[in-house]
Amino acid sequence: MTTQPDGAAAIQLANLCKAFGSQTVLNRVDLRVDRGETLVVLGRSGTGKSVLLRLLIGLQQPDSGSIQVLGQEIVGLPENALYEVRKKVGFVFQNSALYDSLTVAENVAFPLKYHRQMSPQQRHDRAIEILSQVGMDGAATKLPTEISGGMKKRVGLARALALDPEIMLYDEPTAGLDPITSDEINELILKLQKERTMSSIVVTHEIHSAEAISDRVALLNEGGIVFNGTFEELKKSDDAFVSLFVQKG
Repeated sequence: MTTQPDGAAAIQLANLCKAFGSQTVLNRVDLRVDRGETLVVLGRSGTGKSVLLRLLIGLQQPDSGSIQVLGQEIVGLPENALYEVRKKVGFVFQNSALYDSLTVAENVAFPLKYHRQMSPQQRHDRAIEILSQVGMDGAATKLPTEISGGMKKRVGLARALALDPEIMLYDEPTAGLDPITSDEINELILKLQKERTMSSIVVTHEIHSAEAISDRVALLNEGGIVFNGTFEELKKSDDAFVSLFVQKG
């Protein structure tokens, strides 16, 4: 697989379009995420934020446009080549998507079983190591049904880190959490970003999270990017929709 120089974009979207029947979700979207940058994508519910994430890992295909991930065009890429790209991308699902029949440690070790040549003991040791990074090593033997929503978010994050991804995608990482737990998750995202210098896209509708973790913010509305800049620039925007979104957030 060919990749671009380190100074190039981690993710580059060009003229990206996606519709479901008569409903246009994304309309000619251009977006770039630099290496080591955290981009927060804001927008109202149903504006295509989660669809954007699914397109980025090939779970859905765009109607037209280009998606480059670490220099590799993934639109139309054969499944075996797309599989290799996905191994470099960690995905944190909104509902954590843990396996209820597996312990916390087994959930984190799950990707290692299929993508790394490791013994069961090596996988377990690696899972415990990652869980300690997210403050969850004490819950390694518990089942997902035995831990809180915030703890599940941490375990989902640990599992996404198992393969040492270069890019992290977060789908509403603080959704459904109380303000204190939300702040803890935001702080964890910042900590991991600093330690690992990954490139990240965080999809959320929460202004507070955007302010806490973003290097840059993109705001989606009616299929297009209506703002792209820093959070400070977002607050100063005189665009009517942008101002209303910030005010109501």
